[in-house]
Amino acid sequence: MEIQVLGPLAARENGVSVVPTAAKPRQILSLLALQADRVVTVATLMEEIWGEDIPRSAATTLQTYILQLRRKIAAALDGDPTRRPKDVLVTQHGGYLLQVQPGQVDAHEFARVAAAGRAAHEAGDHRTASELLGRALRMWQGSALVDVRVGTVLELEVLRLEEDRMAALERRIDADLRMGRHAEIVPELRVLVARHPMHENFCAQLMTALHRAGGAWRALEAYQRLRGTLVDELGLEPSARLKRLHQAVLSADPALDLPVSAKR
Repeated sequence: MEIQVLGPLAARENGVSVVPTAAKPRQILSLLALQADRVVTVATLMEEIWGEDIPRSAATTLQTYILQLRRKIAAALDGDPTRRPKDVLVTQHGGYLLQVQPGQVDAHEFARVAAAGRAAHEAGDHRTASELLGRALRMWQGSALVDVRVGTVLELEVLRLEEDRMAALERRIDADLRMGRHAEIVPELRVLVARHPMHENFCAQLMTALHRAGGAWRALEAYQRLRGTLVDELGLEPSARLKRLHQAVLSADPALDLPVSAKR
């Protein structure tokens, strides 16, 4: 079964969609997909669907939703004698497990490739890091589970995915900066700073890229915009790290320039 959660929910068996139209079965499928090959307890599924207000009929209703999902899987299997719906959506003691082949859930593939990119970045192999992190980021087709109504459990899963996405993006941009691609990534960073006007790391990366591209005054403008937003919205000044970067741009600190090895 091929499953996509990094954007709209999609799940196909033999090329046939098994995604239900009803909201609660979609929540169940999403949670089982994110935890694929691991047991999701009945209690966790109930918390996702009903929160703290769990009705007396919850156990029976949950079994009905599981049955609906298995019917969709059965239709996609199309009479395959080697696999039954219960072999795909497995009942385990205290919960359920969605069995998939390795590499079939895009969120899991994103995590695997992003981890390899992070390792390359930490090892100083910035070209490989940029390529791997870029590949991981291209798996995203929009906000995670953008067309699924999420409960308390899925909300945390989506938040974790989005934070991992931002971390991978920051590392990929850092790798590009270390390779001297400052002029290439300025347009991307301008968009990111506009979308995240209080994100200090993106601002710092934009300032660095602009300075290296010969636009020191634009780097100072970027700092002032961020500072104004932080002061107006939160009553806070930029961090000490960003202030040091601002001073380095003002003084044309040569430490901001690319090392010779990167220039080459």
